Amino acid sequence: MKQITTEVAMKEFGQQLGRILRGGEVIELIGDVGAGKTTFTKGLAIGMGIDEVVQSPSFTISRTYENAESIRMVHYDFYRLHDAGVMKQDLQESIEDDKTVTVVEWADIVSGVLPDDRLSLRFTSPTETSRSVDIKAGGSRSDQLKGEII
Repeated sequence: MKQITTEVAMKEFGQQLGRILRGGEVIELIGDVGAGKTTFTKGLAIGMGIDEVVQSPSFTISRTYENAESIRMVHYDFYRLHDAGVMKQDLQESIEDDKTVTVVEWADIVSGVLPDDRLSLRFTSPTETSRSVDIKAGGSRSDQLKGEII
């Protein structure tokens, strides 16, 4: 369990992971609204060398960003959907692309599409200003990532 006490520290945690991503990874973000998922993802993008400002995809369902090495980050947020519909196929294509880092929030409706080898981060808010992040890995690549960030 990683303890985060500031918004800056949450972004730095994302940067730490972003620096070691090379494409093909799947990251599942679990947590209530306001738990720090988008702040973490902003840091992730910075760590990956993405210059664009990351915005929450809550209303657009997904947003795509790319760094100078043509590695993409696709950020999905299924919070507003009751059925993934065609977005399930879009997600599957993203997951299968080895030049794409796939970040998924509110993944309950697409859990059958997510690979076992994914990094799952569960964000909780023990206090108004602090966050706890429980990190689980489900395969060789995600195990390696987990080992490098804890």
